[in-house]
Amino acid sequence: MTDFFKDVEKVEFQPESTGLAYRHYNPDEMVRGKRMEDHLRFAVAYWHSFAWPGGDPFGGETFERPWFGDTLDLAKLKADVAFEMFDILGVPYFCWHDADIRPEGNTFAESQKNFEAMIDYLAEKMSSSKTQLLWGTANLFSHRRFMSGAATNPDPDIFRWSAAVVKNCMDATHKLQGENYVLWGGREGYETLLNTDLRRERQHAGRFLQMVVEYKHKIGFNGTILVEPKPQEPSKHQYDYDVATVYGFLKEFGLENEVKVNIEQGHAILAGHSFEHELGLAASLGVLGSIDMNRNDYQSGWDTDQFPNNVPEVALAYYEVLKDGGFSTGGTNFDAKLRRQSLDPVDLIAGHVGAMDVCARGFKAAAAMLEDGTLESMREARYAGWDTAAGKALLQSDLASIAEKVVAEGIDPQPRSGQQEVLENIVNRFV
Repeated sequence: MTDFFKDVEKVEFQPESTGLAYRHYNPDEMVRGKRMEDHLRFAVAYWHSFAWPGGDPFGGETFERPWFGDTLDLAKLKADVAFEMFDILGVPYFCWHDADIRPEGNTFAESQKNFEAMIDYLAEKMSSSKTQLLWGTANLFSHRRFMSGAATNPDPDIFRWSAAVVKNCMDATHKLQGENYVLWGGREGYETLLNTDLRRERQHAGRFLQMVVEYKHKIGFNGTILVEPKPQEPSKHQYDYDVATVYGFLKEFGLENEVKVNIEQGHAILAGHSFEHELGLAASLGVLGSIDMNRNDYQSGWDTDQFPNNVPEVALAYYEVLKDGGFSTGGTNFDAKLRRQSLDPVDLIAGHVGAMDVCARGFKAAAAMLEDGTLESMREARYAGWDTAAGKALLQSDLASIAEKVVAEGIDPQPRSGQQEVLENIVNRFV
């Protein structure tokens, strides 16, 4: 045991409590025939909670964690603290990048040796914990070697290095029985077209992802491969801009039945979309896999990765997830970090507790809306004409035949209300 959280007790469901407790998240509460914990599948992000030093573009480190440093002993201390926090929160999952859990070595081989040692240590921690691995991923964006991308880098040696890193991270995820493997192309984009070959870079990125899928099957990994869309920041344009862009990419390289998406709320906003739009689109395309739950500051215009606190937004997001049948291997990863002024250990706990409660409130509202059925019945009524024999036949017809019938029947269609305000009022009854 460490003493980092020495004054923090295990968080319980105590709806009447005025202290640090869950007031809405009851993991054992049954919702639509399943425990709430099994629906929401909460995960803690290792990078923001334990590796981020509190910097921003205008200032450096504000956090002084006792595990900061590049040694295996400190990496193990970090893991000890992490699992103590997982136990305090009672979360079923966590997520990592390789660089979050191991010290950087002077060579690839040294970094790999450190990584393997930490994977063994995490396996030991997991053996006595309820918290398991939702997904692993590789950090192919922080080190200066990735300044021009990883899979899309103009230097084939960077491609090779990146492929080796991903192979090792997939092996580790498989060893720890992770339920997914995520690829996030933080630098897979360009800053100027003056030095960029768009066609070549897309081909390389596509082949890289094909290699990932091929290796998944080679090692017998039964989890889901996920791509996380990101529109910009840091690159001017990124090849995984949003769900629609990623789906087009998957189709181009024959991967639409092999890969799903991990959608982040903050990234959806940066792309000019709502979270529920990206979720609904992914569901309609059959590629909704998992979510990163956070929020952006709408005044800042950049990816602030704050903990969620907007119940109506969360409810609309989970409504789309539930309509799609809920998560299978995916879950709710809190890709969120403390504010730079939140220095105390208890702040880490409070951020997650509040976020889990917000998600629970939103999720229960979403489930109630779906159970009520009014929104879906009104949606079905709006498109009911397409379910008639004439409506179905229309899509099998041709322009000339359709025009002939319009003239012959003398139809004069009139617009019908979309009833948006009525629908929003219905939502407001639940949130």
